[in-house]
Amino acid sequence: MVEEKREKLKPGDTIGVCAPSGSFDCELFEQGLGVIRDMGFQVHVPRDLGRRKRYLAGNDRHRAGMLEALFLDENIHGIICARGGFGAMRTLPYIDYGLVKKNTKPFVGFSDASALLSVLEERCSCAVFHGPVVTSLARASRRTADSLFDALTGCVEAFPVKSGRVLLPGRAAGIVSGGNLATLCHLTGTAFQPDFNKKILFLEDVGEVPYKIDRMLSHMKMAGVFSGVKGVVAGSFEGCGSRGMIDEIISEVFDDLEVPVLAGLDAGHGEHNLCLPLGGRAELNADDHSLRFF
Repeated sequence: MVEEKREKLKPGDTIGVCAPSGSFDCELFEQGLGVIRDMGFQVHVPRDLGRRKRYLAGNDRHRAGMLEALFLDENIHGIICARGGFGAMRTLPYIDYGLVKKNTKPFVGFSDASALLSVLEERCSCAVFHGPVVTSLARASRRTADSLFDALTGCVEAFPVKSGRVLLPGRAAGIVSGGNLATLCHLTGTAFQPDFNKKILFLEDVGEVPYKIDRMLSHMKMAGVFSGVKGVVAGSFEGCGSRGMIDEIISEVFDDLEVPVLAGLDAGHGEHNLCLPLGGRAELNADDHSLRFF
């Protein structure tokens, strides 16, 4: 099971929706809310969630303030992002992390929300989950939706990677951390640079050609971001070109670190987006194609 610090939700609890990134499609948004309600949860949609500024869901202080308000609200038991896109990293300087740390609750998102997942995990010890957002739930697979429910209710133990590919063999244990490669790469060199020391690193991406994947991984490695990583598990790299080429690039980057690397986890922008508890302790067994939480 995941660590005891994680707050477990139960049917009837209220999940608040934040929009730290882009503005969203209202039809998909309503459909996604329906999926959450069908799980037995109530939903709280803040007033002015649908604000727009260019491609953003309102200005930076507005988006950060709405997120803080959800953490402060005692009637909200968990928080999920409306969508990804771009903009979450712009909210980071405006969040009161001391306030959030005193009012932690489960937080779910992926893609651009990886900026928040990383910082909330490290600075606030929040129970953060790399999983579907409201708009992606509208068209999510049953497996994805079930995974979100299981994660929020504390029923996550193992992720068998049935179609896994062993890029580098071995086993390792540590706290799982990571998310969207492009987003995390753009935090490198900032005050919010992620710390992957002694952690199992999860990475995924979408729509990035192989040389860009190579460039981002190489940049992060040369910046020392991967120093001390215990193991790596790669999710989907949807629309990123040849799977074999992506596997080869990842293998080359981590080969001299002598850590296990397993590719093929159904998490990210692919057909399935399994809800992965970040900040939870797990064992990665590349040889056995598994990631098991304890």
